[in-house]
Amino acid sequence: MTTLARAPYAELSTRRPDPRALWPEHARRLYEHLAGIYGAEDVLPPLAGAWIAHQRSVHTQKAYARGFKVFEEFAREHGTHPMTVKFALADAFRLHLETAPTWVRVKGGSKGELARTGQPYSAASRANALSAASSFFSYLDRVSDDGVKNPFAAVQRPVLDPDYSPTPGYTEDEWARFLAVARDEHRVAAHRKRAYALLLLLYTLCLRIDSLLNAKVEDLGYDRGHRVLLLEKVKGGGRKKKPIPPIAWDALQDYLDGRTTGWLFCTANGNRLDEPAVWRLLQSLAKRAGLPLRGPHGVKNDAITHALAKPDARPDKIQRWADHRDSRTTQRYNQRKELLDDSPGYGLAANLAGALEQTMT
Repeated sequence: MTTLARAPYAELSTRRPDPRALWPEHARRLYEHLAGIYGAEDVLPPLAGAWIAHQRSVHTQKAYARGFKVFEEFAREHGTHPMTVKFALADAFRLHLETAPTWVRVKGGSKGELARTGQPYSAASRANALSAASSFFSYLDRVSDDGVKNPFAAVQRPVLDPDYSPTPGYTEDEWARFLAVARDEHRVAAHRKRAYALLLLLYTLCLRIDSLLNAKVEDLGYDRGHRVLLLEKVKGGGRKKKPIPPIAWDALQDYLDGRTTGWLFCTANGNRLDEPAVWRLLQSLAKRAGLPLRGPHGVKNDAITHALAKPDARPDKIQRWADHRDSRTTQRYNQRKELLDDSPGYGLAANLAGALEQTMT
């Protein structure tokens, strides 16, 4: 019988893995970013990383990490450690966001070169940065033995109109033209197949880009007659099976060309395709199709709007398809369309055009 010798405590302690290795991507990135500024011995990097890891959805992790970096930079520029910020500086941060130029890439500059020359933060971006900072201090209050007062608790947030979206919408005919350009006009066949499959899956599965880019080939499957993609929900956590319509499945198989492992959408060297690359793709396709420029989230907007416009539309089914917890969120897409399509201004303009035409005869 073999006896297992027990290692001394000192030896065991040297083998303990770093718990940060279990953190999600955006938590590790924020930790590394802050550790590079404050040093690994400062209490801020591990606390901020643990706070991001505490968030349930990848979307919230990413948004809060981005917003916290904006707050941290502001506090540092004012000679204050972020964890010691009081209400006066927190409220000044709110005012700062209303006028401060944003970081943008320098055209013609070196790779990754940025300059503060962009437009001030949008209301949504300001709300995100303030929410991120407030969430961080609320987390500190929960994990601290002595409690921490949240300096952002009394800071006013921007008022956001839930029925407004700055993203330009496409009609179904425009979407067909957009997809045709993706399918036919890229000079590299592999890129053409990838763009076409990616757009079809985003549109017909009603996905957020984060969720699709985190999928792997191994997540494809078959269930009760349906080709499916098993995805992590971006909002709220959990997993969900999404049925893949035949046109999207055929395009995906054509792109994968027999590949059975790795990221579902990847670069030539097998790395995960990232959001900036998708943004550039959509901008390029829109220009070629003669359509307004838009980002990846606009694809989901259009999919919901077009689905709600069908004569046999079932809002409850569309809500589940869109992964919305609240039916009011789904209906907002319908309201946005109706505000444009049913505008009384069209009737007034038609009458006015007729009256003006008579004055010219």
